[in-house]
Amino acid sequence: MDIMLMLQMVLVAIVAAGLYTIIGIAPGTDETAVLAPVTLVLVMSGMEPILILTFFIAAIVAKKLTDSIPVAIAGIPGGVMSAPMVEHAMVLKKHGKPDVSIRKMASGSVIGTIVAVPLSLLLATALTPLADVIQEYSSQVFFAGAIFLALLTKHRWFALISIVPFAFIIQGLRNLYWDLNIVPEDVTVFTSFFLGITIGPVILKLFELLNSRIRRNLPRHGKKQIVMRKTQTDKGFPNPFKILDHKETLSSAVSSVFGVATFFLTPVGMTILLGETIASRIKDPVKRASRAISSMDGLTNAAYIAGTLIPLIAIGYPLSPTALGPGHALFNAPPVFSYEHNLHDILSMNEFVAASVIGAVIAIGITFFITIKYAQPICAFVFKYIPHEALLGLFFGLVLMLAYMDAGALNIAGVLLIGLVAGFLHRRGVHYGIQFMTLYAAPWLVGLVF
Repeated sequence: MDIMLMLQMVLVAIVAAGLYTIIGIAPGTDETAVLAPVTLVLVMSGMEPILILTFFIAAIVAKKLTDSIPVAIAGIPGGVMSAPMVEHAMVLKKHGKPDVSIRKMASGSVIGTIVAVPLSLLLATALTPLADVIQEYSSQVFFAGAIFLALLTKHRWFALISIVPFAFIIQGLRNLYWDLNIVPEDVTVFTSFFLGITIGPVILKLFELLNSRIRRNLPRHGKKQIVMRKTQTDKGFPNPFKILDHKETLSSAVSSVFGVATFFLTPVGMTILLGETIASRIKDPVKRASRAISSMDGLTNAAYIAGTLIPLIAIGYPLSPTALGPGHALFNAPPVFSYEHNLHDILSMNEFVAASVIGAVIAIGITFFITIKYAQPICAFVFKYIPHEALLGLFFGLVLMLAYMDAGALNIAGVLLIGLVAGFLHRRGVHYGIQFMTLYAAPWLVGLVF
């Protein structure tokens, strides 16, 4: 690997870390919604594959590091994955320790990254011999995965029942496009449907606002008052192993290993389950909250990294909620990448290692330092000047553009339909993992009937 390429990788990682440090702080910026469209645009732009992977790894680490800030300071999740930590963060805030919350969560993220990168590379190498078998039965694996994830949700029966109808809607739209000769029969519209699911909750909310009764009944409290207390800062570069005590470090590391091992499951469900299990026996509320949030953040970071790297290196097929969601463009982004030719086939193991290490190290070096040192002023700036509606509007516009590129004007209506259904299902507890796996299994599932 030449020096110029390595310098480009470092530069790309710096850009990703800087961009997603800001995006991560903005409240309500879902991980899939803010990572998937940008990654897809980079792929379509013709960027070098190793640079795309470096950008993605740095973006994941930065996003997961900074989404703890709005949770700790204002009790507002920076993304879906940080939502389970709100309750514990509010306990620390109530005791006047928002700085402790930020420091513990960010340090847990660093532990998760340190554990996840080498462990994911090792597990991917071990699974590589099984790649052909897994890929041959991928549709069945996706269908089984959708059922398994549905059974883990709170509203399991509704989630189970929704799988088949949702698959028929997806495949029905594809057949309509083929019948009308909008796309050739050997082309399967996928990317825009995937993004429609991603921003489904946003589409549903926008359509609801067309109803005057719903608009009138919206709560109106004027400007939201957010009180920020002065947070503690360290001299020099902060050390996560000193910020966490020995038990917190151990529990974060164990949670991270668990996150890597369960990369094929929903990270949100595993975060809640393991976080509550680890902290349940601690009586002191501050210690319990500190242990829970550091462990949870370690697991979420590890699950995101493992969920991307293991399927990408071992199989070349997106067999995890993370790969199906934020990382999907790394696997399939026609005409650049397809299931038969993507980063799995292009990059060597050494290149996977280099991209993962450079992306993770740069993101930790920049974002962890910023998170610990300047969390409060940055959070105040983002809350005051960067409304999350503006970010979501940007990504919504990207989705509509890509829908048109996929299958013309009719596909914009198709994506809005997919988004409305996906948003409704998401509101009823059918999370992204189930919906994405249904999207993949739809051709096989509908083929069983017809």
